[in-house]
Amino acid sequence: MTRAETCVVACAEAWRGDGAILASSAGLIPQLGARLAQSTFAPELLVTDGEATLLRDGRAEGWLPYRTVFAIVAAGTRHVMMGASQLDRFGNQNISCVGPWEKPRSQLLCVRGAPGNTVNHPVSYWIPRHSPRVFVENVDMVSGVGHDRNAHEIRLVVTDLAVLDFATPDRSMRLRSTHSGVTVGDVVAATGFTLTIPERVSQTREPTGAELTLIRDHLDPSNAREREIR
Repeated sequence: MTRAETCVVACAEAWRGDGAILASSAGLIPQLGARLAQSTFAPELLVTDGEATLLRDGRAEGWLPYRTVFAIVAAGTRHVMMGASQLDRFGNQNISCVGPWEKPRSQLLCVRGAPGNTVNHPVSYWIPRHSPRVFVENVDMVSGVGHDRNAHEIRLVVTDLAVLDFATPDRSMRLRSTHSGVTVGDVVAATGFTLTIPERVSQTREPTGAELTLIRDHLDPSNAREREIR
């Protein structure tokens, strides 16, 4: 069992209990997580290839043109796992620029669909490099809104170190679990703001034997998942 495989399972858990909604993802590990969820505990989940095809067991099961996605977003029947260049304690996301927006040091992706996603339906995040450069006190530009700006629901943040959620009175970020071999101190040191730390922090669930077989033999036989995290 590898760290990447634990992250696949942690991403899959983000969609547990969602029902027949559209699962969208940015990045290979979240995509594998959505497909793993669909293949195991969430058979009703709709999984997209990121373009116009709905997938089941790696095969096309339907067509989803881009124009239809806007109706799904507005109806709230989607849960997307996005990435973030910066993320703050309330789940405000930046994928636009680093530095002041008037004269940024780095130009990134613009805001893309982040505003509509975060105000209309559940959103989670996948961060393959947990560091203070990503988890910042204040994002340089708000692309996706957080709970202090009336986000619909920022559900989970899965990183290469831990799983975080917002189960706090003010809906700020909380450490939910650490991956095997990671300490609470490791996560605190890699976070640029003060996290809520519960009295007891559990270990992230590891893949079952059946899940490992699915991941290794069917979902990602080329082992590309190992290249997504350090």
